[in-house]
Amino acid sequence: QVQLVESGGGLVQPGGSLRLSCAASTSIFSINTMGWYRQGPGKERELVAVAPSGRRTNYADSVKGRFTISADNAKNTVYLQMNRLKPEDTAVYYCFITGRLQYGMGYDTYWGQGTQVTVSS
Repeated sequence: QVQLVESGGGLVQPGGSLRLSCAASTSIFSINTMGWYRQGPGKERELVAVAPSGRRTNYADSVKGRFTISADNAKNTVYLQMNRLKPEDTAVYYCFITGRLQYGMGYDTYWGQGTQVTVSS
């Protein structure tokens, strides 16, 4: 079973920055999509950023211009750079990777267990 290990969360002041990392425990042969969800207290899960393979990345309107998704394919790692953070960004952030482990296998989606981001002064 593939595990995605998240890191980089924590407490940051408004206007600050954090970079979240999401590393797969196993090399993924072919990645279809990488992305990040978040869920704040009392809020629905929100798709923050998604990076379909070979296509333009997409961001939620609430984070456009502030967040950037990127990846290091050799390390099977996806990142979320978060700048100019706001209290409204406080949430648990979950990464996901959709891919396949070997040629000929089907695609599956793997999830991180979440990392807490708290934006507060």
